[in-house]
Amino acid sequence: MKLVSWNVNGLRAAVKKGFNDYFDRVDADIFCIQETKLQAGQIELDHGGAYEQYWNYAQKKGYSGTAVFTRIKPLSVHYGLEENYEEEGRMITLEYEGFYLVNVYTPNAKRDLLRLPYRLEWEDRFRLYVLELDKHKPVIICGDLNVAHQEIDLKNARSNIGNSGFTHEERGKMTLLLESGFIDTFRHFYPDREDMYSWWSYMAKVRERNIGWRIDYFLASSRLAPVLIDAQIDCQIMGSDHCPVILEMKNPSLLS
Repeated sequence: MKLVSWNVNGLRAAVKKGFNDYFDRVDADIFCIQETKLQAGQIELDHGGAYEQYWNYAQKKGYSGTAVFTRIKPLSVHYGLEENYEEEGRMITLEYEGFYLVNVYTPNAKRDLLRLPYRLEWEDRFRLYVLELDKHKPVIICGDLNVAHQEIDLKNARSNIGNSGFTHEERGKMTLLLESGFIDTFRHFYPDREDMYSWWSYMAKVRERNIGWRIDYFLASSRLAPVLIDAQIDCQIMGSDHCPVILEMKNPSLLS
C-alpha cells in the first residue's frame, strides 16, 4: 500500500501547478491533502473514477480544509474530533479493515503565539482521540502537524527556539504523542538523515537553499512497525510551500 499526504496550500492553485500530474504519477492507494482552501462545488477532480472522495470544508471561505482520495472504500468516515463536525475542516478519520487513517491539519500557534493555548488544548484532545481509536485497531496519522519535533527537523534550530512550530510546548506535545505508542515513520527508517524538510518559506531563495522545516508526517501505531516498508519526502515536488510525504507499507490486516 502507498499512502501520500500533501499540504497543497490551496488546491485550486496547486492544480494549476501540476497537482493532477503528480497525483496520477505517484499512484497512491490513499492520497490525503490539507489546506484545500475551498468550498463544496468549487473544484471537480475525477481521476477516472478510481477514487472515493471525502472532503471536510472549513466554514470560513478560502481557509483550511482537508480531503482524502482513496481507492479502498472505508468502513466508516468521521469528520473532526469528538463530534462528527469541526468548523475549521481540519480532520477526517477513515476506518479500514485493519487500521484507522487520520488526516489532520493541526492548528498553527501563529507568529505571535496568540493561538498557542488553543493549539495545546487541541493537542491534548487529539491525543486522547487517537488513543481511543488505537484501543480498537492500529492508527495511521498523516498531515501537516505544524511542528518540527527535533533540532534535526529544521535548518536553523537555535535561532528558531521558541518560535511558532518550534516552541518547547509544541515539541513536548509531539514527544508525548510518540511516547503514547506512535512511530514517526520517517525517523523510524532514517533516524539521522539531515536536511530533509517538507516546508519552506516563500521568501526569496529559501527553498533553493533548502532552509526548511519537516512539519509534515506519517505517524503510525507502534505495533504497525512490522508492516512498514519505507517513508519518503518528495522534496523536489513543487506546487505548494509544502511537499508531499509518502508511506509505503504492507496491508495492516496481515497483522491479525
